[in-house]
Amino acid sequence: MRPPRFWAAGADHSVARVLAPLGAAYGALTARRMDRPGIRAGCPVLCLGNFTLGGAGKTPAAITVAALLAELGRRPAFLSRGYGGRLSGPVRVDPDGHGAADVGDEPLLLARHAPTVVSRDRPAGAALCRTLGADVIVMDDGLQNPTLAKDLAWAVVDGGAGIGNGHPFPAGPLRAPLARQWPHIAGLILVGDGAPGASVAERAERRGLPVHRAQLVPDAADLAGRRCLAFAGIGRPEKFFTTLRGTGAALVAARPFPDHHPYRDADLVALAAEADRLGAELVTTEKDAVRLPTEFAARVRVLRVRLVPDDLETLRRQIRQALEKPTADRFP
Repeated sequence: MRPPRFWAAGADHSVARVLAPLGAAYGALTARRMDRPGIRAGCPVLCLGNFTLGGAGKTPAAITVAALLAELGRRPAFLSRGYGGRLSGPVRVDPDGHGAADVGDEPLLLARHAPTVVSRDRPAGAALCRTLGADVIVMDDGLQNPTLAKDLAWAVVDGGAGIGNGHPFPAGPLRAPLARQWPHIAGLILVGDGAPGASVAERAERRGLPVHRAQLVPDAADLAGRRCLAFAGIGRPEKFFTTLRGTGAALVAARPFPDHHPYRDADLVALAAEADRLGAELVTTEKDAVRLPTEFAARVRVLRVRLVPDDLETLRRQIRQALEKPTADRFP
């Protein structure tokens, strides 16, 4: 779905007020579920989640955390629900054998960096991760899922979006009231700049939580001066378009799609025709690229990004401290 515009408006928007009772009920149910105790995985579990519906940069953050774990001599594996995929799991993701329709788009990206398991039953998925040799599990999403106990959890926040109007769904983008989610995290990863994210970071710091500020940095793409038609079906397509402009590309058209959008033939024909008419190259994200048919993907440029923390050592230190704590003292 595309986030409705009123989610980014003030908390007193008329539609938000009408939907507020539904939001209160939904948020209360989610909050009570979050409070349930989870099953121990037999190894540390680190979770990258978010307060809200939609993307915030969890997958790049998970990849960065896994790289830090590998530097520390650990053997991480990713665990994902596999949103958008038909397989309930537990199953190890095979980038050469699975497609986005099987396991979802994000697990295909994760599997390029470490063993990745898709499982809607998180404890069963964790058991498979252990069988694959993992000595630490990195969860991509799952902050609101209580079935697996977490040793360290961060909320990943998009600096440009923050928590929207601050209401729980459907009145706003929050999955549960913010006050009920704070006790379940040990820190914030703030991705990019913007007043909405800065406001959430200020609240976190008042609670004594570390805020790890980070940027999504594009890899060298050789797009400077090139005419580009960009398209993206991610949480905030505008963020991708801004990043693309930052490479020096001449963005002649930008076509946003809903998050996890399954591209159909009509979409692809229209994109190709417009690019030809404009004399432009098609450019998209890694997450979108894995949802494209092979023959169409061959004509599309992919802009890859990586999450770069402002203070890598502080993030590394928090990870190391969590891994060194006795099991009984681990968060939460």
